[in-house]
Amino acid sequence: MLYYLFEFLNNKFNLPGAGVFQYINFRAPMAIITSLLFSLFIGKRIIDYLRKKQVGDEIRDLGLEGQLQKKGTPTMGGLIIVASILIPTLLFAKLHNIYVILMIVSTLWLCAIGFIDDYIKVFKKHKEGLAGRFKILGQVGLGIIVGCTLYFSDSVVIREKNIKAHKYVNTNNIFKVENYNDSLQLFQKTPIKSAKTTIPFIKNNEFDYTDLISWMGGNYKSYGFILFILIVILIIVSVSNGANLTDGLDGLAAGTSAIIGATLGVLAYVSGNMTFAYYLNIMYIPNVGELVIYIGAFAGACIGFLWYNSYPAKVFMGDTGSLMLGGIIAVFAIIIRKELLIPILCGVFFVQSLTVIIQVMYFKYTKKRYGEGKRFFKMAPLHHHYQKSGYHEAKIVMRFLIVSILLAIITIITLKLR
Repeated sequence: MLYYLFEFLNNKFNLPGAGVFQYINFRAPMAIITSLLFSLFIGKRIIDYLRKKQVGDEIRDLGLEGQLQKKGTPTMGGLIIVASILIPTLLFAKLHNIYVILMIVSTLWLCAIGFIDDYIKVFKKHKEGLAGRFKILGQVGLGIIVGCTLYFSDSVVIREKNIKAHKYVNTNNIFKVENYNDSLQLFQKTPIKSAKTTIPFIKNNEFDYTDLISWMGGNYKSYGFILFILIVILIIVSVSNGANLTDGLDGLAAGTSAIIGATLGVLAYVSGNMTFAYYLNIMYIPNVGELVIYIGAFAGACIGFLWYNSYPAKVFMGDTGSLMLGGIIAVFAIIIRKELLIPILCGVFFVQSLTVIIQVMYFKYTKKRYGEGKRFFKMAPLHHHYQKSGYHEAKIVMRFLIVSILLAIITIITLKLR
């Protein structure tokens, strides 16, 4: 909203300084600062309100150290995160941008699913919360919306690299191009619709999902939208539930999400900047740079939430926050065509989910073969395995965050390591 206000003031009255709102480099830091301060400001008030309404988490006794001490800690703290994301986005982003609209819809949609789940747990006293099939159904519904929008909307396009573009005369200066007159020379002037994505570690790293069904022959591309939507659904469901499983220790899900969000912000910025996209030889996606404002607010909100969620936590995000965080990361990665980097960037989520799958499958296998189920890990997800092994909660979280930073660096390196 402030973007439109200052654009009007700049155009109508030539107000000094108003033009700075045109720049992503200004609005993104402002979104980060605003979301961080807002989460700190409203966090205490929301926690007090939740405590007053006795919105406390019912802790199941799993035999973990310090677990029962958390009983009664306010949950549904994800409301702090969602408010701290949306308000800066509404203030600083271009709200007519299709990608911003899609992220706002995704945020509200996933928050609603998590909120219903937490509401049933807290107020209806049903420990299982919303039935798993309904959670999946909600995530599938969002996947269909996102997939259809990205595949069919005329506003969602990419620009193919211009093979005849002029060569750089000095590779140490990424802005110096021989006979450079117009940046449009770097990419084709006509944007195209495409189901292409980016494959990490590959030199010519663009891959069209519709090629997976080329065996159908004939007009196979006309059925490409079905495959694309199915892939989008799979990614959203997987990452959203991965984040949900990670939310088991104080500060773990929020801290990991903040690191992932900052990394996605870098990827979005270079993907939406013509010069950087050409230099890094990555896909150029017009107007996607506007998402840097959103993801900046996302990272700021996660960091602000850590003020209250770090050990010992004064509030839990609940499914209101965890399902939303994972889903946001998934949708964002799909939009900027970097979803195949998720196993690396979201490695913590991935491993947490994998340990649960291994645990369940191994238990069923041993029960069928030996008549008694055995566990591969002491407890799943992985962070509980380390708790059972005697590690303190704070130490586990810190080490997981260090691993997340390492994975984020590797993700950034893939921009050039091909």
